[in-house]
Amino acid sequence: MSRLPARGSLRIRLLAGTVCWIAVSIAVAGWGLSSLFRRHVELQFHAGLQTHLDQLTAHLALDGQGRPTLGAPLSDPRLRRPYSGLYWQVDVLDGGERAQPASIGVLRSRSLWDDVLIVPPDDPADGRVHRHRLAGPNDSRLGMIERAVRIDDDAAVGGRRFRLVVAADEKLMIEPVARFDGALWLALGVLGGGLIVAALVQVVVGLAPLRRLRVALAQVRDGDRQTLEGAFPAEVMPLVEEFNSVLAHNAAVVERARTQAGNLAHALKTPLSILANATAGRDDEFSRLVVAQVNSASRQVQYHLARAQAAAAVGVPGARTPLQPVVDGLLRTMRRLHAARALELRLSSPAAAVFRGEEQDLQEMLGNLLDNACKWARSRVEVDVGQDGQSVILCVDDDGQGIDATARAAVLRRGARADQQTPGSGLGLAIVDDLAQLYGGHLQLDDSPLGGLRARLTLPAAR
Repeated sequence: MSRLPARGSLRIRLLAGTVCWIAVSIAVAGWGLSSLFRRHVELQFHAGLQTHLDQLTAHLALDGQGRPTLGAPLSDPRLRRPYSGLYWQVDVLDGGERAQPASIGVLRSRSLWDDVLIVPPDDPADGRVHRHRLAGPNDSRLGMIERAVRIDDDAAVGGRRFRLVVAADEKLMIEPVARFDGALWLALGVLGGGLIVAALVQVVVGLAPLRRLRVALAQVRDGDRQTLEGAFPAEVMPLVEEFNSVLAHNAAVVERARTQAGNLAHALKTPLSILANATAGRDDEFSRLVVAQVNSASRQVQYHLARAQAAAAVGVPGARTPLQPVVDGLLRTMRRLHAARALELRLSSPAAAVFRGEEQDLQEMLGNLLDNACKWARSRVEVDVGQDGQSVILCVDDDGQGIDATARAAVLRRGARADQQTPGSGLGLAIVDDLAQLYGGHLQLDDSPLGGLRARLTLPAAR
């Protein structure tokens, strides 16, 4: 049975659609979860900076000499560990129209060690929070927030302004996101692989009834069954029932065609026999003309009857015929028909093969070959049966005079005869060749090892 191309396969279509949907779903889910987590980490990152900035603002004060100082240390221990990635700094702003830092890093966290944070030029309004990104210690990249505050001082009219800065290494935000993304895509990859395996199992299990249906069809085709048999799902059973109905209808049509062909042949043979009997014993020109036409009509009826019956049967599902009984029966028949000649007829090997076709057609073909061999044989006829792949090979050999190689194609034509003196219609080999071609086989004439003619008949084999 030929396989469907990939683009016509239900399995490929279902799997391709499922895999595409799984891939798109995994990609969208991964992108969405990663974006949500990144957004969450960013909010947490800036919320932490805001908390530290609020603490710094609350603890900032001036000492007796008007210098900025912290009333209490900030709570996060990382601010006391050098280059920990979390920093704070206090700058003094001048009183100009666009405030510039008069002193940078007058107060700073211990984590900055000897470094200071260079903040981009900015003039935040008092109490407003601004965000920036800037370079930090050890070539790090920092996320930063700042706030300008004003503290009243008797020595300065309007008080003094300070810029409070809190910054953190962006790796504190990037690394958790990277770790989460790695774990996320690994989990989604495992999930996607599991879903694909589940889809594959589902497709295999779901399409299993179609494979059983294909096996059942092959059994019908090879002649093992007359109808589709087996337990199928409710979705497939209507198809099975309809197909069995078609098979039954086809078998009924074939039987009617055979019956009609037989009735037609009988209806024609009866008046032909009457005409032949009416001219029996007469030797005038009219009688000879009638006899010749009756014989020609009889040959045509015989030929077309055999062809019509075979054409009706060819392709009928479930037809199969074991060769051994047919060959044995025909050999017994030929021994009786040609008993006066004492021919040796034998089967050289067991006929274990099975013909994928009707028994009547096999009897018609092999019977004609055996009858033709017996007519021309001197003393011996052999039948050999073999199988070559999907074909049954039947060889009928005789030890007669054979047929010249140049005349072999001609004797396969309807009505052609190798010897006009030998009784016969000249239709036997033509019928065999036509029937074999209807079944997809052929008849070939060769030299026989016995010295006469070998008729090699190739027909389709059943399992």
